[in-house]
Amino acid sequence: MERPAWAPQGIDISMPSVSRIYDYYLGGSHNFEVDREAARRAMGFMPGLPTIMKTNRAFMRRAVKFAVDEGITQFLDIGSGIPTYGNVHEVAQAAHPDNRVLYIDHDPVAVAHSQAVLAGNDNAAILAADLRKPRQILDSPETLQLLDLDRPVALLLVFVLHFLEDEDDPYGAVAELRDALAPGSLVILTHASYDGVPLPQEQAGGAVDVYREIRNPLVMRSREETARFFDGFRMVAPGLVSMPDWRPDCPASAEDPYAYSGFAGVGRKA
Repeated sequence: MERPAWAPQGIDISMPSVSRIYDYYLGGSHNFEVDREAARRAMGFMPGLPTIMKTNRAFMRRAVKFAVDEGITQFLDIGSGIPTYGNVHEVAQAAHPDNRVLYIDHDPVAVAHSQAVLAGNDNAAILAADLRKPRQILDSPETLQLLDLDRPVALLLVFVLHFLEDEDDPYGAVAELRDALAPGSLVILTHASYDGVPLPQEQAGGAVDVYREIRNPLVMRSREETARFFDGFRMVAPGLVSMPDWRPDCPASAEDPYAYSGFAGVGRKA
């Protein structure tokens, strides 16, 4: 298999990656054939996966704009993936160039491409770290240099928590991050769920099985299970809803039904 010039040395390009599969769904070019093959297999069960991912990105941009309007100037995006058009730093820094953004990902391709995109941007950086180890993130020199955790931060957990199994203690990881944030901080969160998927669960489960086969289990959680991630936060209206229903820029009645898969919400730390 030929290694593209942009692929970092040392990575196994024969193994699919969830961040590169996501990049493929969004129409990006930083993915390998093995990622595209896994994505196509998942889409064989759930054809609307690209719609779900694009709806997720649109929610993220609206939520970042909301955070900026609320006076937030610092953003911590965990599980940030491969930068595509309209990423967090572009939205936040379009409002004010001094807004600071720290991306976190453990995929080497996502980290390398982020470093290239962010070159020369003194107010944005990427850190290779894992959501399962919050202290690794909170105590890193990159975090301490770029962010002031004594002031409000917008914590983004956008389509990442469903890659943590229950034994990874995702609720504990979010609580540890929450406890490190200053009052007035926001959490911006989306999560996959069978709720809202316009398919029988058995068929949608075929797509979930593809992720399990590539050793990236996808944990579909219910509305109640997703709501638990907001413990210690006060929900911002309209609460925990389908992604198109969170403060839409325009009426979303004509949306593809797949857009209503899963949940989105924003919470504020008191």
